[in-house]
Amino acid sequence: MKKPRPILFALLLAVLAVLVFWFIRGFAPERIAGPGEAPSPAASPEAPVSKETMKATLFFLRDDDGMFIAETRDVPSTGSVTADAEAVLAELIKGPTGGLVSALPPETKLRQVFLTKDGIAYADFTKDLTAAHPSGSDAETATVYAIVDTLAFNFKAIKKVFILVDGEERETLNGHLTLNRAFLPDFTLIAKS
Repeated sequence: MKKPRPILFALLLAVLAVLVFWFIRGFAPERIAGPGEAPSPAASPEAPVSKETMKATLFFLRDDDGMFIAETRDVPSTGSVTADAEAVLAELIKGPTGGLVSALPPETKLRQVFLTKDGIAYADFTKDLTAAHPSGSDAETATVYAIVDTLAFNFKAIKKVFILVDGEERETLNGHLTLNRAFLPDFTLIAKS
């Protein structure tokens, strides 16, 4: 039996090391940016321009009882969940067209939406969301669930929503409702027809 040649042996070891590295790297868990590590809006790739639209259901408040009423609009669609979610939230911020009330302050601006593989959408707003927000736990609950329910209702990929302000977690929206968690939708807040 011949002894293995040192060069061939070293080459096989190098190939084996590369394969092991690729194998380990390929099966490593994906790192998801935490709330404080949100990419800046300028770093996001631009969504492709599209003339397609989607029917979006937005939730606004009925003044007499504070229940959500659905309003349907045609919203530009690119086919990208995050870009379409941003377009839907932009429409929500514009407010209702009828006699309903918006749960978001009119000064509100959306920075961006990003989505994790496990269905958590991070909706990142400017500080106007909190600075112009009316006081009270009912107002905060309405704001949070207008955002959460609108996103979850329109996008099956979105299971929970985490609300950020200027790319960071906030303890509360305006002193009442804790924002340090992702919210599940609550469709019981929607008025029955």
